Formats: sequence, structure tokens, C-alpha cells
Amino acid sequence: MASDRKLEHIKLALDSQTKLNEQDLRFNYEPMLAAHPANLDLNINFLGKTMRTPIWVSSMTGGTGVAKTINGNIARACREFGMGMGLGSCRKLLFGKTNWDDFNFRDEIGDQPFWANLGIAQVEELLASKNIQEVVDLVGELRADGLIVHVNPLQEWFQPEGNRLKQSPLQTIQQLLTQVDLKIIVKEVGQGFGPESMRQLLALPIEAIEFGAYGGTNFAKLEMLRDDPQKLEASLPFAFVGQSASQMVDSVNLILKENPNPACRQLIISGGIQNALDGYFLTSKSQLPAVFGMASAVLKHASVSYKSLAAFLQNQIQALQLANAFLKINPDYHG
Repeated sequence: MASDRKLEHIKLALDSQTKLNEQDLRFNYEPMLAAHPANLDLNINFLGKTMRTPIWVSSMTGGTGVAKTINGNIARACREFGMGMGLGSCRKLLFGKTNWDDFNFRDEIGDQPFWANLGIAQVEELLASKNIQEVVDLVGELRADGLIVHVNPLQEWFQPEGNRLKQSPLQTIQQLLTQVDLKIIVKEVGQGFGPESMRQLLALPIEAIEFGAYGGTNFAKLEMLRDDPQKLEASLPFAFVGQSASQMVDSVNLILKENPNPACRQLIISGGIQNALDGYFLTSKSQLPAVFGMASAVLKHASVSYKSLAAFLQNQIQALQLANAFLKINPDYHG
């Protein structure tokens, strides 16, 4: 009844106050230009496929007791909602099939983007030992669309069991591209890429760059916290260096002014994205085709149940549709 609704409004009015310092200045709110969205088309052609939702579930887990359930829930959701998925590191599969069921989800995800994942240290080692065919075989056996190479020199340095890179990641990626016929994505793991790294990556014939920007899960910091506590004082400042996703979008847009036709022309904007509005802002701001990645929030719900994950994603997709209808990027915002 209307009277009940009005009474509820009165009770909630004081709790619904907003402050000017809470205003989201990234957007101009345009209430006059659209109707409420009814299944607004969010399709994007990305990585050679049509994604119905521009959300990428970033590489996370594998080879643990709960990974099969988590990755299975994620793959099922990607199929239902038309998203893309990057597996967690498939390193364990190079040594045997014990953990195969934690990664083998092509049937569950259907024709949505589905990518394998290895670290730059493993790729460097396989190239040096002339065993790079193992990577090709791994991607083929998983029926993955290609390989994500995660670049993580700080994580490797601070990891107690970490590897030492003998050459730059750029050299390793260049060698990989000459020796395998695979589609490649390159990503960071929580600190992003500086402008010169982005410039070099955009010049390579790779399918996409995934930011893994500063502001989300920081795997270098994670490894510091696992290491000898006496080292933490010297190590910890490195946890606070890196580029945010917004800074990286700005870097790419500036590079495009110098070179409007880079070899790599797709972005997965990830790192510190908390909700659909963050993703909408950054993908709209990007001058290259882009989807946005979410990891920790998806992981939280996928760990609970498929029902929890599906409800979370449905709400994010509805928020994204609403943003597309009523929010425009504020050209004067420079945050």
C-alpha cells in the first residue's frame, strides 16, 4: 500500500542522507535520455568470440582441495552469463594429471573464452630447456583458447620458493611468440604495468593485455607475509608500488596518440575493480576494446555456492545495464 511505503520512506529518510564529499565525480547522471533498461544488449566481440557480458573472471586458483568446486562454479557462471575465464596457474599440470579435474572445464564453459595460465618463470625455463611443446600440449589438452602468461617478478623475488628470472619478461614473451602458434595474453598479478612496459607490450602481436593493476589482491605482498618476518621491514615498501587500473588506461590512451595502430588492440582491465560502476567507468574511458576483470568478489561467492555466485553476477549485470542507460563519463574528471 502507498501509505505503508510512505511510512517506510519516513523511517529511512535520515539513513539515506548523502554528503558532497561522497559524490561520484566520474559520471554525469543523465536521467532524461533513456528508459529503464530491459535486457540491454551488453555484447562485445572480444578475443574472437562474442561475450554477452563484458566481465572477465580473472585467473585465481587450481591444485587445491576446493579448486574443482570453485572453478566449476565460475565456468558454469561464465556460460550462463556470457563471460570469459582465465584459469589459475596450470603449473602443476606440467608435472602430471593429479590435479587435472581442477582445470578441465571446457565442457562446463561451452564456447565462452577459456584460457590456460602459466607464469613467466615457467615459460622461461621451458624455453631454455627446449621443452616449450609442453605448453602447446597443455593448452590443447585443456581445449583452451590460448595461454595467459602472468608476469610477476616481484612475487617471484619475495616468494620463499620463488624462481629467479634470468632475462627480462619482454625477451621471454618475444621468444615464446616466435616458437609457438598460440594466442597469448600477458598479465600482471597485482601491481600493474608502468607506461614503458605497456608501450612494449602493445607493440607485440599478442591478443590482449590484462592489467592485474595495483589496488586489488597483491601477490607480492602475499608472499612477503609468508616469508621471514625479519625481512618484512625491507620488503614491505615494494607492496605499495605499481599502477592503478585508471592510471594504466590513461597510459594506453596516451600511447595511442603516438601510435594509433598497435599490434595488440584489446585490454582486460583488472585490479581493484569492486563493482560494475568501476568496470563501466574504466572500459568506457579506454580507447581500445576492453572488458573488466573481477577476482576476489567472484571468488568469495564461488566459494559459497553457485546460487550465491549467480545472484552476485546478476546484480552486477543489472547495475551495468543501468549505468549504460543513465551514466555518461564526465570529461572533466581526472581522478
